[in-house]
Amino acid sequence: MPSDPERSREPHARGLDPFVRQRALTGFGARGQQALAEASVALVGVGGLGCPAAQYLAAAGVGRLTLIDSDHVSVTNLHRQILFGPDAVGRPKVHAAVRALRLIAPGVDVRPVLARVDAANATQLLAGHDVIIDGTDTFVARHVIADAAEHLGIPVAWGAVSGWHGQVTVFAGEARMRDLFPAEPGPELDTCEGGAVLGTLCGQVGAAMATEALKIASGTGSALAGTLAVVDARSGRWREIALAPASARAARA
Repeated sequence: MPSDPERSREPHARGLDPFVRQRALTGFGARGQQALAEASVALVGVGGLGCPAAQYLAAAGVGRLTLIDSDHVSVTNLHRQILFGPDAVGRPKVHAAVRALRLIAPGVDVRPVLARVDAANATQLLAGHDVIIDGTDTFVARHVIADAAEHLGIPVAWGAVSGWHGQVTVFAGEARMRDLFPAEPGPELDTCEGGAVLGTLCGQVGAAMATEALKIASGTGSALAGTLAVVDARSGRWREIALAPASARAARA
């Protein structure tokens, strides 16, 4: 038995390669893994979607993760925010998440930012990243992130959950948040605190967002840009909806 518990958590200390099965993927290979190692992902919102997304991104070997959130862990978070246990209650989510992720993937550079993204700081906080994951739960924040990302030219893996339903897409190029929501809906459509949600659905949607981010960061596959994937957890079925750019809708009007 290893005498050093820290080394026992490091796969390379035992001569193992944690990414061997990932690199074996057709079209991925060593080049894709190296691209992930050099990639920087900003994850906004370390909640029900952000927790599983961050866990998979770290485990996949993304080089740098920036976690941005101003909230603290509460007891009602624990059924779906899987990076946190009861001992994390009351702590800032970004700090509790960094601790958990460093145990999962010690080689990943995880940086906590205890802040709320708004119109005044979004560009500064998001600049310099290759992909953004938007796991926030209000349309005010989503539009701010989407507008800043469009300005910076950074693709956004976006998701939302409410009750039994979830949505995932990618905003990049001509596929824009304002194609899906031209204006900010009223607060009744926000998946904010107090809304009912299935914990495992957050895992499904968060993992799907992480998959989109990994494809973009590694340069493999094709992203969901222009397509909204919608899941109904009660039936277990996914369906896809094509998103028409606002310019195309205006031309048809």
